[in-house]
Amino acid sequence: MRAWTVRPTLARIGARPLPARSLLVLVILALAAAVHALKRPELRPPRGPRPDASAQGVILGRARVIDGDTIDISGLRVRLQGIDAPEMDQSCAEPSGARWLCGRAAARELRAHLAGQPLSCDRDDIDRYQRVLATCALPDGSDINAWLVREGWALAYGYAGTYRAEEAEAQAARCGIWSGNFLPPWEWRRRHM
Repeated sequence: MRAWTVRPTLARIGARPLPARSLLVLVILALAAAVHALKRPELRPPRGPRPDASAQGVILGRARVIDGDTIDISGLRVRLQGIDAPEMDQSCAEPSGARWLCGRAAARELRAHLAGQPLSCDRDDIDRYQRVLATCALPDGSDINAWLVREGWALAYGYAGTYRAEEAEAQAARCGIWSGNFLPPWEWRRRHM
């Protein structure tokens, strides 16, 4: 093995570095190619079967929690019907006045409640954001929409008033967001979004 007496440099081995402008052009071209590839669905890596949002029937699978009232099952966004949970960046106030991120707490509690169990969601409609509106249940048949409202992590929402009894129960027990002061999520969105 040859011992180097003098450390080799680019000049000594005959190579020259790329000029900065050429390197910049190469980086820009690589980024443009990557963006172009991401915009073309046929060039994206497959993500598994994606259910049709407009199809009727039952959605089955494990959910990824997006926020306190939205989940994702196999790439399909599902908005839990008849409830409205605080937005992720929404804060609520404790009786002492201290603020806490109740939207993140609602999502965290939903994630813990689901605990990776498969869900069965009955489709009802499609909302203006192309999410499926559905009522979802755990394998034991328990309605997670009702659970979120009963535990105080969401409010009953909509004209049907499906979960008004669960909301009254949470309010009386001062559960979840009912333990202090908060703006209803629809009012918070009107003011902040």
